Amino acid sequence: MKRVAGTKVDVSKCTGCGRCVRACPTDTLSLVDRKAAVTGSGCVGCDQCVAVCPEGAVTVGFVDLAALHLETVPDTAAYVAPGQADTSALVRLMRSRRSVREYLPDPVPEAVLRDLIRIGTTAPSGTNSQRWTFTMLPDRDAVLVLAGQVAAFFEKLNKLSANPAARLFAKLFLKDSLGKYYRGYRATVAKGLQQYRDEGRDRLFHSAPAVLLVGSKPGASCAAEDALLATQNILLAAHAMGYGTCLIGFAVEAIRHQPSIKTTIGIDPSETIYSVITVGRPRTAYLHPAGRAALTPRVFRK
Repeated sequence: MKRVAGTKVDVSKCTGCGRCVRACPTDTLSLVDRKAAVTGSGCVGCDQCVAVCPEGAVTVGFVDLAALHLETVPDTAAYVAPGQADTSALVRLMRSRRSVREYLPDPVPEAVLRDLIRIGTTAPSGTNSQRWTFTMLPDRDAVLVLAGQVAAFFEKLNKLSANPAARLFAKLFLKDSLGKYYRGYRATVAKGLQQYRDEGRDRLFHSAPAVLLVGSKPGASCAAEDALLATQNILLAAHAMGYGTCLIGFAVEAIRHQPSIKTTIGIDPSETIYSVITVGRPRTAYLHPAGRAALTPRVFRK
């Protein structure tokens, strides 16, 4: 992703230390007459040159620091050097985050949702493409529109999967995808759809008052990874801010197989949605951090 336009060096400030040249991962900068200069065309806008310059001589024009300004939490641009953060506190936060499936009806302020998105964009992205997209469903009415669309998709899928001929075709030509759904999910989904239809019980979005969708525009080198890294930032930040979250994989699958759902909620058809996140105040008070299954890392040595 070429972004050299707008990257500038103020030679009156540059001392020729060369730090920006060494930090640049794409050889866009070099020393010319003992001053840094933009001589390459591979800039990806990583802002490393700005970060290491002690004189403030380098600027990257398209970088907007105001884009990271937070509205609902104390904001600071101070850099935390490696080893200077409270690792124990960070690990406690990661362990304490849980998937929340019971929410209070309290609305989530849109400023909070905007801040969660801004925090999401501090994640890395492949070649710094930043092609991710974020869509806010800021109230229960908006969430119900998406819920209705997803429910309609699974009603049709359940009907299709109940057809033995359709399952046989999928087994022969589609790697048994319909059969796997039928055996693994159909009964549970059918029960949830009945409860949603007859009782108004929301088993899909857990009565969450807000939802965020994270996706990507075409052209990203690592679109799924970018979106999911941003998603993790959002999950952790939400917990720190007093909100619960849960990833709704069924909604992602529905949107993937029925693109018209994107149009219904104002998402460009060319975008791909990688995560759907419920957001709200948890109804349940958790008392202990989450556990995990034991594992043994693989080690390779030459």
